[in-house]
Amino acid sequence: MARHQKFSWTAVASPAQHIAVKNGVGAAERLEVDSVLAKELGENGFRSTRRTKIICTIGPTSCSEEMLETLAVNGMNLARLNMCHGTREWHHEIISRIRRLNQDKGFSVAIMLDTEGSEVHTSALDQPIKAEVGEEYVLTIRDPSSVGAMAIGVSYDAFVDDVEVGDSVVVDGGMVSLEVESKMGPDVHCRVVDPGIILSRANLTFRRDGAVIRARNSMLPVLSSKDWLDIDFAIRERVDFIAVSFVKSADVIKNLKSYLNSRADKVIEVIAKVESHDSVPNIAEIVEASDAVMVARGDLGAQIPLEDVPSVQKEVVVRCRQLGRPVIVASHLLQSMIEYPTPTRAEVADISDVVRQRADALMLSGESAVGAYPDKAVNVLRAVATRIEEWVRQEKHGQIVLPQLANVPDGRVSEELCASASTMANNLGARAIFVYTRRGYMANFLSRCRPDCPVFAFTDQQDVRQRLNLRWGVMPFRLDFAPDPEENVDRTFRLLKRRDLVQPGDLVVVVSDIRPDSSDASVVRSVQIRRVPA
Repeated sequence: MARHQKFSWTAVASPAQHIAVKNGVGAAERLEVDSVLAKELGENGFRSTRRTKIICTIGPTSCSEEMLETLAVNGMNLARLNMCHGTREWHHEIISRIRRLNQDKGFSVAIMLDTEGSEVHTSALDQPIKAEVGEEYVLTIRDPSSVGAMAIGVSYDAFVDDVEVGDSVVVDGGMVSLEVESKMGPDVHCRVVDPGIILSRANLTFRRDGAVIRARNSMLPVLSSKDWLDIDFAIRERVDFIAVSFVKSADVIKNLKSYLNSRADKVIEVIAKVESHDSVPNIAEIVEASDAVMVARGDLGAQIPLEDVPSVQKEVVVRCRQLGRPVIVASHLLQSMIEYPTPTRAEVADISDVVRQRADALMLSGESAVGAYPDKAVNVLRAVATRIEEWVRQEKHGQIVLPQLANVPDGRVSEELCASASTMANNLGARAIFVYTRRGYMANFLSRCRPDCPVFAFTDQQDVRQRLNLRWGVMPFRLDFAPDPEENVDRTFRLLKRRDLVQPGDLVVVVSDIRPDSSDASVVRSVQIRRVPA
């Protein structure tokens, strides 16, 4: 595996990454640990380990087994598959590769499928087009190969009717801007005003006098017939997350969650993408209805004034943190690294601001899908996030008031338990918070509190472990639970000591609300202050 300057990690190359010891009766105890997490904890220590999660879009430059492994080693927590690009057969192969790496190399990379949506896109391209100022292109609703070398197909039949001479066509939120010069039947002749790269299946936005054109394109459904087929594919592939593009209101999220509940044999969480002009007035209800939210700043910036994007981003981040919903910030984080091996200083400052807001995850799009340096882009995210998180802890930056969420006594107990555990861990300088959870709810509550130390979440469910990869500060482990909660704690200490992840005398806060298998047994909840025994 290639080594990377300054951050040089090697994945643990055993067939199954776990810690196994024998108890007194000869049965094996096993704790499955992500090999990269173990390496990071060993090198940086608990309190300096990165909390912000990293999502990579997989594309032509990152789909090989070698590059997927490199991205995982460098810090990728979640792989995004964009259904705008590639066939379902191609995506199936990528999912298989990721799962083989998880099995063989000890990773726990989760998988997100991102729907295409019914917004307007360019046709598939053999390779990206570098558009220069003054060049002329024909945007057409017919087969572009029948028009000429400078023709680009458009997915939307009413495109010719929606635009007029003098309008602007914005590509991928501003990567390229073209001006409409003439219309001839099914073809629209345009001239490049702002140069850049036109990617395959790029999103198109139309503007007139600085405002987004809300013509027939505004009536396109959020989920197309193709999207529903892609969702069925996601169910068959048993992915961890489905991201819904161009969400306008909470209704589509509720409908999709109902569909998944009736069709899927596992929990698939739904991520709402805030990238549409119509989503902005409905942010509160969208956050409430979703399992997680993504601020897709590229397309959002093409549909609302650019100067409004930071305030919308901050509103979404704060609302998600208050409600305990994971929030992802995406688009143009390291746009220059599509072509260059180092980022601009402004990009680093932008990433730093997202980390200071304590968003759960940063997402690479074109940088990792088609960029020339996907591994270096992940390195930049990891390095900047780790350093800024340290500064945030020192300065106590980004703390917000968290409202009460639960409206039933059972939920309030869990919520208060986690808030108290987080406060105790901060005041005592605990090395970590250990939480034992079957559903992931308590780990989610703890992540919402943004404690100074990492949250070690132990679960006996592999799909829960995968979903916890999106939660800020949560380090997921898989552990076969014993009936006695104290036995689980003692077993964890033994197994982690064998891996040198904890040392005798380390102070940890232990939270448990494991629900018993028997439906008539009561739930035992507890918060303990423990020192790792010798």
